[in-house]
Amino acid sequence: MKPFRRRGDSYVARLDPAEAGIVGLLLDQLEQLLSGEDEDVEGDEVLARLLPEGHRGDPHLAADYRELTRDSLVAGKSDDLAAVRATLPPDGGTLHLDADQAGAWLRTTNDLRLALGTRLGISADTEPPAELVSETDQQLAVYYWLTAVQGSLVDSLAAGRAARR
Repeated sequence: MKPFRRRGDSYVARLDPAEAGIVGLLLDQLEQLLSGEDEDVEGDEVLARLLPEGHRGDPHLAADYRELTRDSLVAGKSDDLAAVRATLPPDGGTLHLDADQAGAWLRTTNDLRLALGTRLGISADTEPPAELVSETDQQLAVYYWLTAVQGSLVDSLAAGRAARR
């Protein structure tokens, strides 16, 4: 990947075909989870992280919060997924994002990292793999790659804000 850089009012990066494929696959998986029937995804630890309870100490308040916010949270995440998918070059290539699209990429890469990190049990002590000898090592490598993608976008957005001062 060629990291994000600010060019005028755009944020530009380049993904190779394999990276674009990985992002597309992860988007599909996240979309599938978000659109799942309640009984199919009930108790899913990733969904619990993506759509957190509003109140842990009171199950009735938590249920009310979930009922009031779940649809709008899912709709926002789905809109972001659609924006990322629309800007993702399916065979790799250059990304050109405006500020709104960059925001969608930030939120979505955060959700993807949260989902992967939850599934893999990542903690502050988790280190990137030295070698890719197992499927878990490969998934950890994707997690750390997404961290770099998100970090380069944050850096380019921050540079843009600093330039406007």
